[in-house]
Amino acid sequence: MKRHIPNFITLLNVLCGCIATVFAVLNKLELAATFVFLGIFFDFFDGLAARLLDVKSELGLQLDSLADMITSGLVPGIVMFQLLSMSYSGGWNIGLHSDTVVGTGSNMLGLPILPFFGFLITLGSAYRLAKFNLDENQVSSFMGLPTPANALLILSFPLILLYHNNDFLNTLILNKWFLIGTTLLSTYLLNARIPLFALKFKNWGFRDNALRYVFIVVSLVLLLTMKFMAIPAIIAIYVISSLVNTLKTKNMA
Repeated sequence: MKRHIPNFITLLNVLCGCIATVFAVLNKLELAATFVFLGIFFDFFDGLAARLLDVKSELGLQLDSLADMITSGLVPGIVMFQLLSMSYSGGWNIGLHSDTVVGTGSNMLGLPILPFFGFLITLGSAYRLAKFNLDENQVSSFMGLPTPANALLILSFPLILLYHNNDFLNTLILNKWFLIGTTLLSTYLLNARIPLFALKFKNWGFRDNALRYVFIVVSLVLLLTMKFMAIPAIIAIYVISSLVNTLKTKNMA
């Protein structure tokens, strides 16, 4: 019976991803973000449950990637589609609270072509997850930005628009060139040959997990002080600290 527990938790991630997809399509981005965050929560605990119960399996690995493809691959692509559509509308209030996609133009279904560029994130996520399933070395660390971290980055933008209401940030986030650049950077980081540490603890000792503990504390402080603006900063710190740690390790070898 216990061998089914991690897979059940993973299926909860799938369910959250499906619900988030519906809300993202309806342009209810705050609700979409809520269910993505909940799905990522289940994504973290399915692996933890598998390790604690010692019931890791190939089925669980494949199911986990399929769940990530929905919650952390498809939904961020739709959200970026919506943000790029909003960049045409001239106002974020309309875009975030409308029940339909906002945009101008007379192309596919009356929508501009550019917003579909956001699905490059979904394609990059699919490619990364397929590579991850074939790579037996990504156990204690990752090669490239994990899809949940990337999803958090993309989903933070509509939340910053909603809860910070800063004119500079609103203008920046809904600038099509910023969104295009973010899409390209996101897709690159997902598949870049950049070693990044994983928040997986083999033991609870500080010496072996100093980087993880410091990262968690810094992340909590930033979230408490900066709220949703902290998420892009945390992702940047994650990438930079991983690079510094890799260089440090190489120099010590």
